[in-house]
Amino acid sequence: MPPRTAVTGRSQEPRRRFAEELRLLRTQRGESLRQLGTALGWDASLFGKLESGQTLGSPEVAEALDQHYGTPGLLLALWELAAADPTQFKERYRRYMFLESEAVNLWHYAVSVLPGLLQTAGYARTLLAAGGTGGDELTRQVDARIGRCEVLNADNPPPFRTILSEAVLRTPLADASEWRRQLEHLVAMGERPNITVQVVRFEVGPHVLSNADTMFLRLPGGRSVAWVETAYSGELVQESESVELLQHAYDAVRDLALSPADSRKFILQTLEEVPCDPST
Repeated sequence: MPPRTAVTGRSQEPRRRFAEELRLLRTQRGESLRQLGTALGWDASLFGKLESGQTLGSPEVAEALDQHYGTPGLLLALWELAAADPTQFKERYRRYMFLESEAVNLWHYAVSVLPGLLQTAGYARTLLAAGGTGGDELTRQVDARIGRCEVLNADNPPPFRTILSEAVLRTPLADASEWRRQLEHLVAMGERPNITVQVVRFEVGPHVLSNADTMFLRLPGGRSVAWVETAYSGELVQESESVELLQHAYDAVRDLALSPADSRKFILQTLEEVPCDPST
C-alpha cells in the first residue's frame, strides 16, 4: 500500500499562502505585531496588512523576515510566487464586482478611458482587443462588461458620479461612427437623475489623481471601499484610513472639475467635432 501523502491544509493560492506562513511563524515565535515591528524597524501595521493579505510588501521586507525567523530564502521565494501569480488580480476583481453589485452609492475618477458602467459594447470591445483579448474570450468579456451596466439600469439604481479627465474625451476610437455612438451614450446616461458626469480640463494642470483611475463604493451599512486601477493591475482598498485619504483626493479633484452643466456642454462640443459618416 503506497504511503499517504501528507496534507498541510494550508492554502495553495500563492498570496494567501504567503500571508498564512507569516502569521504562523510569528505566532510560533510568540511575538505580537508590535514586537515584530520594533525588532525589524517597520511599523507594526505593515505586518498586520501582510498577514491579512492586504499587501505583499517588498522583497526587502521578505528578506528581513527570513533573517528574523531563520528561514533563509523561504519567505522570499513565497513572496516571488505571490507577486508573479497571474490570478491574484482576477480574484480581487471578482470580489470588487460583487461589492459593486451591492453598492448603494458609486463615484469614480477616470484617467484615460470611460468607466465600464458607461461604455458601449463597441467601445468595450476596442479597449479589450487593444489589451490583447481576442476570439471567444473577447466576446465573453464584452458581454460581462456590458452586463455590469445593469447596476445602473435597475428599478432603483444607485447614484453614480464620474469625473473624467479631458484625456478621456481626447482619445477617440479609430472608428468615428463607434466613437460618436459612445459619446451620444455618455450624454444620454448623464441626463439620468442618478448619474452625474463632470470633466476636468487639461488647463487645471497635474493633480492628486492624475495617474489613478479610482472607483469608490458605499456599501450597505455605511462602509466605503475603493478600487484603484492602472493599465496592468488593480487593488481593492478596504482599510478605512486609506479609503479616507483617497476620498480627500477625490474631493480635491471634484473642486477642479467643470460643473455638470458645463461638462455636458463640453461633451456635446466634443461630439460635434467627430467626423460625420460620408454621405452616400
